[in-house]
Amino acid sequence: MTESEVPVPSPEGANDTHSEEPQVAILFIGVSLFLGVICRQVFKGTRVPYTVALLILGTGLGAMEYGTSRGLGTLGASIRMWSHINPDLILFVFLPALLFESSFAMELHQIKRCINQMLLLAAPGVLISTFCLALVHRYLFPYGWNWSTCLLLGGLLSATDPVAVVALLKELGASKKLSTIVEGESLMNDGTAIVVFKLFLQMVLGQHFTAGDIVQFFSQVALGAVALGLAFGLVTVLWIGRVFNDVIVEITLTLTASYLAFFVAEMEAHVSGVLTVMTVGMFFAAFARTAFTGESQQSMRHFWEMVSYIANTLIFILSGVVIAESILRSRDNVQGQDWGYLVLLYVALQLSRVVQVGQEESEDYTLITKRTEAQFVFFTGGVVFLTLIINGTTTQFLLKVLGMDHTPETKALVLEYVRHEMYSKALESFGELGEDEDLGPAEWSTVCKYVSCLQQHPDTRALTHPHDASVSGEESRNLILQDTRMRFLNGVQAAYWDMLDEGRITRTSATLLMQSVDECLDLVARHEPMNDWKGLQQHVHFPQYLKWSSQSMLPQRLLSFFTVVRLELGCYIAAAFLRAHRQARHQLREFIGESEVADAVIKESENEEVEARRFLEDVRLLFPQVLRVIKTKQVTYAVLTRLSAYVKTLEEAGLVEEKETNHLHDMIQVDLKILQRKPPPVKMQSAHEVLINQPFFGALPGHVQQVLLNAAKECMMFRESLLFREDSKADGVWLVANGSVKWTRTKSTGRQLLHPTFPHGSTLGLYECLTGRPRLCTIAADSVAHCFFIDSAKLMAVSASEPGLEDFFWQESALVVAKIVLPQQFEAITMQELRALIAEGSNLCTYIRGETIELEIGRIGILLEGFIKQEGKDDVIGAPAGLLTKTEVIPTSKGFSGSRTASIIPQSIFYHVEARSRVLFIDLHSCQSTPFTSLSPLIPKQSMGESAGLMRFGSKYQSSRKSSGGPSKSGDVHGDHSASYSAKAMELSLFGSQVTVSKKGWRGGYVRSFLNLHQPRSQSYPTVVKRAVGKQFSSAYALKSPARRNGTVPRKVHSHGNLVLEPPPQEWPKSLVRTRSGTSCESDGDEEHIVEIESPSKLFASNQTTW
Repeated sequence: MTESEVPVPSPEGANDTHSEEPQVAILFIGVSLFLGVICRQVFKGTRVPYTVALLILGTGLGAMEYGTSRGLGTLGASIRMWSHINPDLILFVFLPALLFESSFAMELHQIKRCINQMLLLAAPGVLISTFCLALVHRYLFPYGWNWSTCLLLGGLLSATDPVAVVALLKELGASKKLSTIVEGESLMNDGTAIVVFKLFLQMVLGQHFTAGDIVQFFSQVALGAVALGLAFGLVTVLWIGRVFNDVIVEITLTLTASYLAFFVAEMEAHVSGVLTVMTVGMFFAAFARTAFTGESQQSMRHFWEMVSYIANTLIFILSGVVIAESILRSRDNVQGQDWGYLVLLYVALQLSRVVQVGQEESEDYTLITKRTEAQFVFFTGGVVFLTLIINGTTTQFLLKVLGMDHTPETKALVLEYVRHEMYSKALESFGELGEDEDLGPAEWSTVCKYVSCLQQHPDTRALTHPHDASVSGEESRNLILQDTRMRFLNGVQAAYWDMLDEGRITRTSATLLMQSVDECLDLVARHEPMNDWKGLQQHVHFPQYLKWSSQSMLPQRLLSFFTVVRLELGCYIAAAFLRAHRQARHQLREFIGESEVADAVIKESENEEVEARRFLEDVRLLFPQVLRVIKTKQVTYAVLTRLSAYVKTLEEAGLVEEKETNHLHDMIQVDLKILQRKPPPVKMQSAHEVLINQPFFGALPGHVQQVLLNAAKECMMFRESLLFREDSKADGVWLVANGSVKWTRTKSTGRQLLHPTFPHGSTLGLYECLTGRPRLCTIAADSVAHCFFIDSAKLMAVSASEPGLEDFFWQESALVVAKIVLPQQFEAITMQELRALIAEGSNLCTYIRGETIELEIGRIGILLEGFIKQEGKDDVIGAPAGLLTKTEVIPTSKGFSGSRTASIIPQSIFYHVEARSRVLFIDLHSCQSTPFTSLSPLIPKQSMGESAGLMRFGSKYQSSRKSSGGPSKSGDVHGDHSASYSAKAMELSLFGSQVTVSKKGWRGGYVRSFLNLHQPRSQSYPTVVKRAVGKQFSSAYALKSPARRNGTVPRKVHSHGNLVLEPPPQEWPKSLVRTRSGTSCESDGDEEHIVEIESPSKLFASNQTTW
């Protein structure tokens, strides 16, 4: 209802006086509301809108009061008091509430969707309608009005008021778009029509306007109103954001904003109050709808529905009274032909509007003649009456003719399916509730009489699954798919509302999530695939300024604040999106069951989740503290909410008194308020704190860290960003602090790896800086990666500043080299596990030209520097390369069962050094001392066959010994230091810089054993258990026999850089001594024994693999 519907009394009416007391005015309110209740109850569900009935009743009351000599007594006195109220007061009392309720009830998405049509109808539409009606008044009416008067009446009648039409559209289930266009256009139309009316009124009063003056007038009145409305809306929304769980304050603020905005606009700013309040309401609809959740949302909706209902009831009855009074009082000035012109004016008005429905009201202006004033009132009241009576009652018929009230076949099938499910649920409920222990059974026939869904037993054979209609054709399938997508998205949106009530998401994220669903519904309506993630992508990503955050002139604290805000919003959205889709898929499957259409919709939903999961994973790698704080807030809110529900349960059970309940409730509310006002902060680490957690950097001495920290360049690498290319010049080292990177190599051979990545904590390019070689591979970010770049010159300068630092650099570089040169062997091993393996059981050796290297069984070598040649081959192996042992399958004789068996015999390999070389040996037996199960495939398995242990014992026995001295061995002092660096890097890799080594548990024992190493793992393999020969088995025999059997001539070899001539006598464990028949023997008899030890690894593990 707009100010156009408020009738204005004639000048004579303004002078009427009444002897009744002012409190009599209350009677009109009570009677009007009573009549409104009757009309609403009687005409509900019929084609007659209750507002039409109110207008007719008001006209009847006015006719009985003003058209009869006796009148209506006290009620008539009350009616006269209301009809003679100042018209401006009526506008200021009723109009703000009606305008705010209509605009606040509109959906932002529908406003954005229909804004073009609304503006087109509200601005050009009003002007076109005004001029069309002015032409009718000028050339068809015989009153001789000038153009100003014709335009004034045209502007007065151009406004629309679809109260009855919109209510009927909602009741009939018409599309939201149609309802939004009609109602939104009406709101804008009212504001435009009032501005036009004021402009032409001043023209009628004798003021002249140029084109520039008209433009200035429109700009000042219209644009000023929008600006003022935005200011009021912004202040009020911010204020409501500071209110916590106080529904009364929230409702009062909305009511205050609407009335104050209208008053300031009309009386102080001299702009359109209608446009101002409409802007305030739409601002609330856009930015404050999620501020009201749970009970506050219901209370807010019910309050404004009640305000709108009361205002409409009073104003429509009052309009009918005033229309009747105006017609009866103007009988002398209204002639019979005016009734015909009224009908003509109504038809012209409909033609000028095309699809618009509405009216405006007149005002009392003394410069217009009495007859013209009476004709204005007559035409305005008549148009209002005809519009409500004809348009309001024929809307349903028009919708039916246009087919807009038809239920689609897909929805009818779903409805029938739901009815069948209701029948099943009713039977199930009766089975659970039909008999009571105290009262006995219920009467089934009577229950069926009152439950309509039980009165007709559905024929399950004739029942059609709502998705089975897809077999009828592609068009039917598309319609069913569209309907299923819409139902799925409605479920997603409902899940968002639930999460908002539960405190899982913020108001801002909830608004964005719901808008994305609305936009996706538009796409689905055009038969496009479901893609509600599209509207969220712009909010769920890392801010681009992170790339230049280290070079930015802005304070780091300010950048960190904006980064946290952006990441928190993205995490809320991504987590809620995943949860809502997961719930909607479950509900769809529970509701509709198995079907091809449901599977297609669920597949679309699952495909949308990829980017959301990827974003959360990137945040978990890069800023895990953000996710931790979000989850902490969610859990805290959930705990307090459950406590509140618990207190309420105690109150309902009568176990807690009201005073005690209020005290406990207030205590919980205070905690919730503190959580909202002062949530747990996200602590962003500085560059130094981040680097300290990087294993390579954190293991360095403090003064070296300080030097490199000043030289480190902080970089935030987004997904697919390139760190360096293969074969490019190595100018520095990249430290991956958080995130992960992927590597590719054009020179690689063998099968393609599934996950060629390096995780956080990796040190990239260190090997190339140590050797001066070009880059081994191409490195690009696989996620958002937080990296630091250190120049190679600065790094090489500090490598010689500390003992053992260079060896530590070589060991650290071997981590990446091992992954690149032996990808298949180390693919399943994480960087942490590989670091543990190298730190626990590696030996870094340097060889000179002419020496021979034996790669023993159960060990892997990484050639880091130099050139070697395998014995018996001419190919030269250059660094970097992986060195593996080989295996040989030897058939054996038939066993007792007659079947032939075979033995897989691992063999050592000899290499000749062609140039100074550096090799890192990895002892696979050390895998047994680590807690990582994924390292178990590296452990050599025991060879099969009875004679597997009779091979090359002598040479292996020699290589297992570590002799002292040797020119090519790494120094002990340097080895001690490099081992301590490796131990620290290992600790950082596993537990971070804040690890507390406990005395219990595998972590504490593992780290303690790591920190208490007596021998540096970079120099030798783990100590080999001494083995002894039996009393009748000499060491010479143990060396000769295997050598003769294998045709191998004993020689001098370097085992890991040590010259070995002859092993000393040792004792053999009894468990490893076997007789000739292969049976175990624990006696100390004189029987000769054959020792079947293939390698020292059998002393440590029985379930092992061989490279």
